[in-house]
Amino acid sequence: MYTEEERKKILTVSYKTLEYYFSFGKKLKVTEEEINDPALFEKRGTFVTLTKDGNLRGCIGTILPLKPLILDVIDNTINAAFRDPRFPPLKKEELPLIKIEISVLTVPKKLEFSDKDDLLRKLRPGKDGVIIIKGPYQATFLPQVWEELPDKDSFLSHLCAKAGLSPYEYRNPKDLEVFTYGVEIINSDQS
Repeated sequence: MYTEEERKKILTVSYKTLEYYFSFGKKLKVTEEEINDPALFEKRGTFVTLTKDGNLRGCIGTILPLKPLILDVIDNTINAAFRDPRFPPLKKEELPLIKIEISVLTVPKKLEFSDKDDLLRKLRPGKDGVIIIKGPYQATFLPQVWEELPDKDSFLSHLCAKAGLSPYEYRNPKDLEVFTYGVEIINSDQS
């Protein structure tokens, strides 16, 4: 979807966001004129994942396209670094060790299914990001999570647990809503 130049701009803004935050204690501001690329100001959902030595260090995102892509990346970079409740806030001395991966999401689509077997049959490991919703409970896994949980049953079980539901909630999916989405991954490992 994005050109190599656009991918570099997105990643550069994410790294600059961290540097700016450490230097000035506030959010980086960018304008449409500075970025000079309408595609980066289209509304898109994004997730920003930070890793250090190959281990997760923070991951926060926005599923729905509520704001321009580049502004969503700035917000989610700060949130992943300083507001992910699973980790202490990032320290300045960690910055040189941090790798950033940005996932740009397609708009989620509701997955229609008749029962557990139909649900399992329709999921596409490695391609689908999955959102489950039941009442007030909700969680998502990015498509990258399939690398750790390639088995569909295990994937859904962990996703249900993440949502605060029984790990086996998907086996009797009455009142369970499932949405899927795709991502374009942008990281510094790409050429």
